[in-house]
Amino acid sequence: EEPVFLRKKITLLRAFSLLIGSMVGSGIFISPKGVLKNSGNVGFSLVVWFACGLLSMFGALSYAELGTRITKSGGHYIYILETLGPLPSFLFLWAEFFAIRPANSAVVSLAFGRYLLEPFFAPCAAPLPAVKLVSLLGYYMVLTLNSWSVTWSARVQTALSVVKLLALGLIIVPGMMLLAQGHTENFQGAFDRQSLVLDKLPLAFYAGMFAYSGWFQTSFVREELIRPERNIPLAVIVSVITVIVGYMLTNVSYYTVLGAQDVLASPAVAVSFVQRAFKSLISVLPVLVALSCFGTMNGGIFTFSRTLFVASREGQWPPLFSMIHIRRHTPLPAVMLMFPLVTAMVCIGDIYHLLNFFSFSRWLFIGLATLGLIVHRCRHPELQSPFKVPLFIPVSFTIICLFTVGMSFYSDPVNISIGCTMVLSGFPVYYLVVRRQMSDRCRSLFYYLTHKLQLLLEVVQQEIKTY
Repeated sequence: EEPVFLRKKITLLRAFSLLIGSMVGSGIFISPKGVLKNSGNVGFSLVVWFACGLLSMFGALSYAELGTRITKSGGHYIYILETLGPLPSFLFLWAEFFAIRPANSAVVSLAFGRYLLEPFFAPCAAPLPAVKLVSLLGYYMVLTLNSWSVTWSARVQTALSVVKLLALGLIIVPGMMLLAQGHTENFQGAFDRQSLVLDKLPLAFYAGMFAYSGWFQTSFVREELIRPERNIPLAVIVSVITVIVGYMLTNVSYYTVLGAQDVLASPAVAVSFVQRAFKSLISVLPVLVALSCFGTMNGGIFTFSRTLFVASREGQWPPLFSMIHIRRHTPLPAVMLMFPLVTAMVCIGDIYHLLNFFSFSRWLFIGLATLGLIVHRCRHPELQSPFKVPLFIPVSFTIICLFTVGMSFYSDPVNISIGCTMVLSGFPVYYLVVRRQMSDRCRSLFYYLTHKLQLLLEVVQQEIKTY
């Protein structure tokens, strides 16, 4: 009885919550170990954390300009498509679907399961099968929520953003109190040069950037934002500065209470922190961390479903995934598509191997997207963007991203080679399936199957342009 399309329901507050909720997730609670291990000492790990925050700000500002120049949703995918062409955009889509997004979702859901079960098994580690079972249940709950309602997904994200900031506050306050009392012994020799491991530095940046990842989330839902030309830059700047300050204080608190050796030995750094500093919260903080991870899963599904939706609309993905539920007004097929791959990766994966596996592909294509901004400026100098950053910001960000991606081949050749192979495997698929015309018989069968699934899922094509 009413037009079927994705409504503009994301206000400035919801955009801010989406960014905070996506950045502050499992990363700050699992990445400190990876950053410290691959940087070598406490002092340099803090430098890496700050550098990752500054780099994230450069990337976020570049994406904010892209979001005001290109009015479609879809994030990395649509920016690469509009600036560099269909082949690199399809390679991103291929790597994102088969490697980046399922691995990222598996990492976050495994952290959710581990922290949620930790209080029930302390001081022992939670059994791995139980962790994986709870991780999958959490992921399926988020999947159901995003299939049910855009409004409720946004409301849950706003509420969980408050929980995330509360969890960080519970770590920061006792750490700062101890530091103010003169407990600085864990920072003695913080910049010891003998412990530096420069060859592993790209992996330290991958771990740090994973914790900050999420600053690009508003670009995926651009068509659903209210006043995007104003709200995207504003939400990006405020949220990234908030997270940089929060992360720096959180890491200083970790080192004040635990020290480097305890951080490296801990399977769940935040739990070890509470056991040492704030025993009365031993059963509370892990639950808050788990809820934080739940919010990150929610933000990831909310935004990635829009990438598949836009790619289908652009003709590089099956048309079923650009359809919307007739009553719920959610992109139901796109939301449900990740279900089998994430399930498989949670069942067979390990957090730190998955982290290196998907980071290569993610930062390669983010670097290409900001390269696309430079190309777009050169091709369209007449275009007046409502938000424009100095050219050195996208140039610096692109160079650092691509340099880190290149160096990571030396740091972790096995996982990085697997990620590279996954990207390159998209070449034959693009030329054999996307560019090549299907035969009449295949096309008839394809449309028949699409029609049957459309009836089963109660979905139709979007009826109104939103860009």
